[in-house]
Amino acid sequence: MDVIQAINNRRSIRRFKSDKLSSDVIRSILEAGIKAPSGKNKQPWEFVVVTGDKRFEMVKVMREGIQAAKAQRGNVGSAEHSANIMEKAPITIFIFNPYGTHPYQKKTVEQKFAEIVDVQSVGAAIQNMILAAESLGLGSLWICDVFCAYEELCKWLKKDCQMVAALALGYKDENPPMRSRKNIDEVTEWI
Repeated sequence: MDVIQAINNRRSIRRFKSDKLSSDVIRSILEAGIKAPSGKNKQPWEFVVVTGDKRFEMVKVMREGIQAAKAQRGNVGSAEHSANIMEKAPITIFIFNPYGTHPYQKKTVEQKFAEIVDVQSVGAAIQNMILAAESLGLGSLWICDVFCAYEELCKWLKKDCQMVAALALGYKDENPPMRSRKNIDEVTEWI
């Protein structure tokens, strides 16, 4: 599958088969991630792969964080749905920026700019992983709802750096149509 075909075929998958992924397949996806471009070649990413029975512990921690966020703020968006998806996905990969600070910590302007570059680089790594998964016949879901349980998950994962996102992976158990996209002329200005 070529890159354009992978881009055109990729969908956000929310239903996965229970089939396990081999460590070779997972390593191939992680390898694709670390080949992404990064600002100043900093390679600001670290991955934590959650598999097997640890998924249930992960989801329990996430749900506890969601309940705390709900009690404090009320609205948790689609975080509960994301937790259900993560529970069913055979693999969840958490992606961290080891140079970044937690969102609730004070930052200098220089730190803020550095983190913007690092998060863009991490986004490229995640996109590479998603396209690699698609080319290997897998489905993926880029999850940002982990922020509702940010502190709880960082503690459980024993990571004291900036969590950027999570990525659920597995064999697809659905084939959703492409969601609508804005027209290129709506989002492009030619000068």
